[in-house]
Amino acid sequence: MARTAGSDGGRTEAAIRDAAVQLIARHGYEAVTMRQLAAEVGVQAAALYRYFPTKEDLLHTLMREHMEALLGAWEAARPDNDDPLARLTSFVANHIRFHVERRHATHVSNMELRSLSRDNLTSILKLRTAYEKELRTILRDGADAGLLEVDDTGLTAMAIIQMITGVIVWFRPDERLSVDEVTATYLAMTMRLTGARTNAEDRHVRQDAELRAR
Repeated sequence: MARTAGSDGGRTEAAIRDAAVQLIARHGYEAVTMRQLAAEVGVQAAALYRYFPTKEDLLHTLMREHMEALLGAWEAARPDNDDPLARLTSFVANHIRFHVERRHATHVSNMELRSLSRDNLTSILKLRTAYEKELRTILRDGADAGLLEVDDTGLTAMAIIQMITGVIVWFRPDERLSVDEVTATYLAMTMRLTGARTNAEDRHVRQDAELRAR
C-alpha cells in the first residue's frame, strides 16, 4: 500500500493518479471504487474529492495527461529536417518507447474510452486525432515525395498505430529482446507496410535499370 502525507497536496494528488492507473489497469474502471483507491493511497475517501470531484473526473484527467504527454514527447522527438523517412523512423521509435514505459497508462487510455461521458470522450478523441494527424501527414509527405507507397493514408496510419501500440501486450524488458531490438523490428515492418524506398533500395533500382539498358 502506498502511503503519502495528506498535508502535501501535490504529492497526494500525484499518488492518487499513480494508484488509480495501477488499479484501473488491473481491475477495470467500473470495478475500482474511490474507497479502494483511498485505501491504496493512505487517505480518507472524502479527501479524494478535494482533487477529483467524481471518479470520471479522475479517469478523464488520467487519459488527458497521457495524451498530452504523448504529444509532448513526439514534439521533442520530431526531427528538425523535413525528410519523411526520418520523421517516420522517429515517430515509430518514440511511440514504442513512450508506451512501453507507460504500459498501465496506455492500457487505461485504450480500454476505458467506453467509460467516458460524451463531452469527456470528445476531448480525448480530439487529442488522439491530433496525434494521428502527425502520422498521416508524414505518410502523405512521403507519398508525395515518392518515398512511400500509401494507397489509403488514414487506414495505413491506423494500422501502424495499432501495430506499434500492441507491443505493450507482449513485450517484457527482462526477456530476450530489448526495446531497441523490438523498435528496429517494428520499424522494418512499418517500412515494408508503407513501401518505403530507402537510399540503398534506390541505388539497387538504379543499378538494375543500368544493367537492363546495356
